[in-house]
Amino acid sequence: MTARTTPWAVAILVIAMPTAAQQVPDIGFESVGRSRPLAASVSDQPVVGPEGAFGLGRGRGGGGGGAAGGGRGAGGLNGFRPDELPEGIEPLPIDLFTSTDFYQDSELWTDQRYFRCNSPYATEVQRGILVPPGLITTGNTADGPWGHCDIDYPKEAIVSPYGFDTAQEHYEALLAETTRRGGPNRYTFQDFPAAEWNGVFQRPTAARDQQTWYWLQHSQISTVLSLLTPEYQTRMVQEAYHQVRGNAIWPSNYCWPEGFMRRYYPYSVWEHYVIATPDLVQVMAGVARNFITNIYVGREFKMDGPVPYLSEQVARWYGESIGFWDGDVLITWTSNIQGWKAHSAFDFSNMLQTIEIYTPNRNAAGEFLGLNHETILYDSEALVEPIRIVRNLDKINDYTDADETPYVFIECVQTIFPIEGSPTPIQPGSVIEYEVPDMYQRPWNKIWRENFEQGMSPPEEEDVFSFE
Repeated sequence: MTARTTPWAVAILVIAMPTAAQQVPDIGFESVGRSRPLAASVSDQPVVGPEGAFGLGRGRGGGGGGAAGGGRGAGGLNGFRPDELPEGIEPLPIDLFTSTDFYQDSELWTDQRYFRCNSPYATEVQRGILVPPGLITTGNTADGPWGHCDIDYPKEAIVSPYGFDTAQEHYEALLAETTRRGGPNRYTFQDFPAAEWNGVFQRPTAARDQQTWYWLQHSQISTVLSLLTPEYQTRMVQEAYHQVRGNAIWPSNYCWPEGFMRRYYPYSVWEHYVIATPDLVQVMAGVARNFITNIYVGREFKMDGPVPYLSEQVARWYGESIGFWDGDVLITWTSNIQGWKAHSAFDFSNMLQTIEIYTPNRNAAGEFLGLNHETILYDSEALVEPIRIVRNLDKINDYTDADETPYVFIECVQTIFPIEGSPTPIQPGSVIEYEVPDMYQRPWNKIWRENFEQGMSPPEEEDVFSFE
């Protein structure tokens, strides 16, 4: 297939400074599948709210938080208490905060009022999961505050603008385009143009030019749900329900794997350590886990499995990646990813594949500033159409810098265990009854259903071992 021709939203100028996190560098031509500007930037939009002391976005008033319409004020609410809603906002008779069976409310999930106009991120702060005491000050979930119903990051800025149905089509189109331009390039260490990539790049921060929509502060939950298939909508609503009820489960609580998508989340990675060679590029980062991406340049996937793979038909937590050089731009394809979850966000499946493009950001003098990282995600099981994340990683140090701290390897030692469904610290020497979780059958779902969903009516789950 060919990519559809979508009008570019904005003109790209030559970069004179590190680019805003939501924009892409000027590559000098209109590509079939990369560097298309976004339709909107989260840098230009206040957060949906509500948010607490740990809020990362800008409120209505700009800067650190807004004062209008609930403002941050005491406790940093940036939202509205249920008895102080703006004029014209009429609550639904039942919503996520009052429902006794969210599964039965699926017809209401398209209405942002069902979630009290909360962003996905805001579900984490309702109960003080990130920073106590949280926004529900009475202890009664029904008193959960509202966000701003008139703020929402547009869906057209989230979905892919390129028109490809699969990662394979996208990768092959970019490879054909590069071939027409004289590539792909093969390098030795003597003529390798990306040697300047070697070094340490800034971690994602709360700064305006570092955020992306995937931080999930700028979108209504109902808008994010519109990106998902029905099964994965249910999974995301289940996550939101248990977060506002105080039953949150994060993989980091229990030293479970973090999964592929956690590297895009603000609290999951520190600085990125890049090692670039002509044939292999490695990106390392970490907080609760070691995030390691190895990109094998010039390799090809085996295509005889359910998804493309490099080594064996066994899904990997961070997938397997191949790529090629178009000049000093690295274009990659990742597949064979283990499906998992990311709190606040949505589950992804083993069908997830990505096209990722690493493009140098340079100033007007041509000096290397960092990397623009554009990711297009394809997941035929979880997503109704491909989506895109664009961010920038600004280089802050070379490995030769005397003050550079070496990468810290993380070994997660479990001290918290699920006791009656709740994460509970256990002292060394204690003896507890513990059920070993099945990591490949959504262990958080089992905990929630057994401990907090009595009397509810979840849909029947497919038996993955059934031969019918």
